[in-house]
Order: sequence, then structure tokens, then C-alpha cells
Amino acid sequence: MILLSNKTRVIGVDITLARTTCAVVDIRGEVIATRQFSTDNYPNISEYVSALTAEILALVEANGGYEMIRSVGISSPSGNFRTGCIENAPNMPWKGIVPLAAMLRDRLGLAVALANNAHVTALGEQAFGAAHGMRNFVVISIGHGLGSCIFSNGVAHLGADGFAGEVGHTCAIPNGRECGCGKRGCLETYVAANGVVRTACEVLEEHPDEPSRMREAENLTPLDIFNFCEEGDELAIETFRRAGHSLGVGLANYASVLNPEAFIFTGGVSHAGKWLLEPAYEAFNAHVFHNIEGKVNFILSSLDDHIRNVLGASALAWTVQEYSLFK
Repeated sequence: MILLSNKTRVIGVDITLARTTCAVVDIRGEVIATRQFSTDNYPNISEYVSALTAEILALVEANGGYEMIRSVGISSPSGNFRTGCIENAPNMPWKGIVPLAAMLRDRLGLAVALANNAHVTALGEQAFGAAHGMRNFVVISIGHGLGSCIFSNGVAHLGADGFAGEVGHTCAIPNGRECGCGKRGCLETYVAANGVVRTACEVLEEHPDEPSRMREAENLTPLDIFNFCEEGDELAIETFRRAGHSLGVGLANYASVLNPEAFIFTGGVSHAGKWLLEPAYEAFNAHVFHNIEGKVNFILSSLDDHIRNVLGASALAWTVQEYSLFK
């Protein structure tokens, strides 16, 4: 077959609990244009797919048209690259198995690839960020949940069923805090956003007579706690110290098995920076296998969270076999 031109753009979609971002991205990784809408406005999955389809069509029509678009890549919590489904997402409104890639392919008539947000984040970091040039690394995404993606010898390791890397649902404390997945003591419940806030509440209860700006916040968030750390609030600092310690011990177990060259941290909670990562690194080196101690770098991503994930989703889109109803 002789092709006089080739499709040079894809669509990257980043789905979070709060919002969905769609972007047209060209072959060089340049974001041409974006659109956003509220994910939580659509608790019904069929209505959500209709809204997503409409947003993508409007975006494409305003930026060069369908003939330039090769495929679509989607980043989603609990997305499974092998099946193209969102599977039993504990923090999303859609329960059970959601065949999102197939649903969107049927609406758009284009090839669609879907993966979990940690996998897509890792693709973005490998192509455009801190992992560029690395072959053995782990991306740790800390936000509403705690996820990770393992790259081994330059390739994402997904496991037999596509669920490798669920470090957030490894057991940190037996019979500990209840997790959205239905288990107890998951690392996510101590390190992700709600876990950090819960730790803050425990710290405040343990020190009823010690002043803290955290007592003044109506709806305390990890960002609030970070800001209070920057002001020198000792109880806020203790909150992230505890979260960091739990994270460091969990990653020490992870690294003792995987022996990565680096952990790359992304997501909203990771923006706590030194307040989280310094105690995490200290606990990590205190518990990791001694031949690995001091050899694993902790790197805070410098890419914007939402741009990185649409870039990663675009990288995912290029991996799927091209398909179109409009050839």
C-alpha cells in the first residue's frame, strides 16, 4: 500500500475522580489543544461516555479534523491495559467491570487503548520526563489513591492479568485502617490523600494542648497540611513524617524485590516534597536490603500532573493497532 500522507495526531484522555481532560497531541508530543469537563457530573457510565465522545468530537473538529487523528489513549484509575476495562475502581463512581475502551471505540470509530493512571504516568515520564533514558524504574502516583508502574528492562511490567504494581493495596499494618478496596491496613490508607488527613486527625487528638493551624481548617486537605508545614507547624510536620515513614517502609519492601534505579513520585500528595520524601527516604534506607541501601534515587517529577498524563495517554495511543471506520 502506498500512503501519500500519514496520521500525525492522537487524542490523550486523562480521567480523574474530579475531572476529565482531553487533548490533541502531535507526533512530537506537542499538546495542540485541550478540553475539560467534570467527571463526577456523570455517575452513569453510558452518560459519561456520551459526554466524553462529544468533548473529543468538538476538540477534533476545532483542531484539524478527524482525518489527522490516528487513535485514542486513556488514563484511568483501575484501568487494565490488557482488557481495555476499568475494573472494580474503589474510588470511581462506576462499579464492576466497565469496558470503556470498547464503548468509546464504538462511538468514535477509532482505535482506543486504556491503561491505569500509574502505567500512563510512567509512559509520560519515560518519554518526556524524569525517567527519560532509564530502563529500570518505578513511578509512584500518590493522590486519591496510591498506584505504581514498574518498568523492567525498558518495558512496563503488567503481570499475568494486568494488575502488577498495586503497591497501594499491599498490607502496611495488619487489621489496620479500612480501605476502599474492602481490605484493611492497605498502604494507601496511610499515604494517599484521605490517609494523610486521617493521620492529621490522629496527631491532633494525641496532642490536644499543642497549637496547630490544622485545627482551624474546615475541610483539611494535604495541600493545607503542606502549607502549614512551610509555616513551621510542628503537628503538620509530624503528620507528613508519619505518612513518609509508612511510604518508605512500603517502598523498601518493593525495592528489595525489584531493585530499581529510581522511584519517581507524581500526584497531588507528592507535592508535599521534602516534608514527605525526606522521612520516606530515611525509612526506606533503614529497611531496604543492605546491598540496595543508598543506591535507589527518589525523584520528584517536574512535569505538570495533567499535562504529563495526557502526554502519557498519547504515548499509549501510538501503541495500539490503527483502526478507523472512516478509511
